[in-house]
Amino acid sequence: MTFNALVVEKTDESNVSVAMQSLTLDRLPAGNVTVAIEYTTVNYKDGLCMQPNSGFVRNYPLVPGIDFAGTVESSDDPRYKPGDKVVLTGWRVGESHWGGYSQKARVNADWLVPLPDGLTTRQAMAIGTAGFAAILAVLALEDHGLTPNQGEVLVTGAAGGVGSIATAVLAKLGYQVAAVTGRPETADYLKSLGATRILPRGEIDTISQKPLESETWAGCVDAVGGEMLARVLGQLKYGASVAAVGLAGGAAMPASVIPFLLRGVNLLGIDSVMQPYERRLVGWQRLATDLPMDKLEGMIQPANLADVPQLASDILKGQVKGRVVVDVNA
Repeated sequence: MTFNALVVEKTDESNVSVAMQSLTLDRLPAGNVTVAIEYTTVNYKDGLCMQPNSGFVRNYPLVPGIDFAGTVESSDDPRYKPGDKVVLTGWRVGESHWGGYSQKARVNADWLVPLPDGLTTRQAMAIGTAGFAAILAVLALEDHGLTPNQGEVLVTGAAGGVGSIATAVLAKLGYQVAAVTGRPETADYLKSLGATRILPRGEIDTISQKPLESETWAGCVDAVGGEMLARVLGQLKYGASVAAVGLAGGAAMPASVIPFLLRGVNLLGIDSVMQPYERRLVGWQRLATDLPMDKLEGMIQPANLADVPQLASDILKGQVKGRVVVDVNA
């Protein structure tokens, strides 16, 4: 049996090639569950994995794709049987282990979770790793006491995958969401997700670099990082938290300790990769119940495997809105 996969190979020290290949099952890496993939996504990290010397790819050749949803074909683990619908996010799939840009995958059963009732595999990948990270951020804020009556919640990078899902979930839960975007043309899209107001990115960028500003935000889901995160810290209300998800703005954070000392703010790091199985189950169930599915449909940009290289390049340039959902069998 052969199947199609998008394979990245190292051509020399400074170049890689990305091409569709027809493979056989014996080429798949080790694992105790084989999955017929139906849908996957395009994420920022996927774009990086197609660049030479990205630092993310552990070995070549590689099938990128950091998440997927599909149907179990065979399993040596009693938790899964042929025909079960499953979702995988994280666990370095698409980096050190072959991932979702393929019609077949072989993985460790511990990396999977059952597809929650009420979700299709297409919807699960419209959510994907970005949406899973978004719900982890919301859960972390709630764990630290955030409730809808405390005031506005800021979402940075709101037009991207994490920001879009976070905006939609928070709005459905009754929060007032202030959505930050560097792309004015996405304002109507963000309002359709439930954002109560739209802030141009420049409005955050021009906040003074004083360690404390007026107490403005009851909480924040930050999908940007870098200097923007540093500026937001000084505007959080006393005891508020920011759940930091992404590093598109860089890993350096030129922040003062004063917001932490004098306002008791919390910086919550969100890693969607090695989450305990029970936390993953809770997160996916919350997505199935708390994410408005009518809003989810409006986030989807459909694609097939042949589209992925260009979309991966576009996402690195900040030119992709919402969620790219790849039908690997189209």
